[in-house]
Amino acid sequence: MADKKSAQEVRIIGGKWRGRKLRFAGNTSLRPTLGRTRETLFNWLRPHLRDFRCLDLFAGSGVLGFEALSQGASSCVFIDQNHRTTTTLQACATELDALDDCQIIKTDAPRYLARTETTFDLIFIDPPFTSPNLLEEAVQLITTRNLCRGFIYLEAANEAQLTDLTSALPTVSQKATHTGDAWASLVELAHAT
Repeated sequence: MADKKSAQEVRIIGGKWRGRKLRFAGNTSLRPTLGRTRETLFNWLRPHLRDFRCLDLFAGSGVLGFEALSQGASSCVFIDQNHRTTTTLQACATELDALDDCQIIKTDAPRYLARTETTFDLIFIDPPFTSPNLLEEAVQLITTRNLCRGFIYLEAANEAQLTDLTSALPTVSQKATHTGDAWASLVELAHAT
């Protein structure tokens, strides 16, 4: 786990772990989804989240995946390519007594998406803003491989990029929000039941 001098914290906003803090490594490019954005997102998701199988790509602090578990999801796979980050995610899962509900994998997201045979109910895609191509690559792999049967959450620094990506998806509904320098969209896929 990150040492106290270089660690940062983010708080879970709802559910069984409401108020619990997740520590994550400081001095990195990690940019956890802001609390206001998460509150909006999980207000949208709450009627659907029970027993969802989730995937948190580019997991970073893990706050999206742990928030989903806190609010009723049954499991979450966390993907991150940074060893220090995955070690910290493992420690957070241990502290929350959530190891049975989590799978933490150290790999890059496109490689995972190209190989997995698992289908998810909810996928969080929040790559580093400095690598917008990762968002597009992830969406393409998820849709061409039919890896999601429910909702995809996308976050980017650029509204135009989100609009382009979501307009190409087979959607039933779409909701969007903007906080600070982050643009976010929750898309329900057309083949979701």
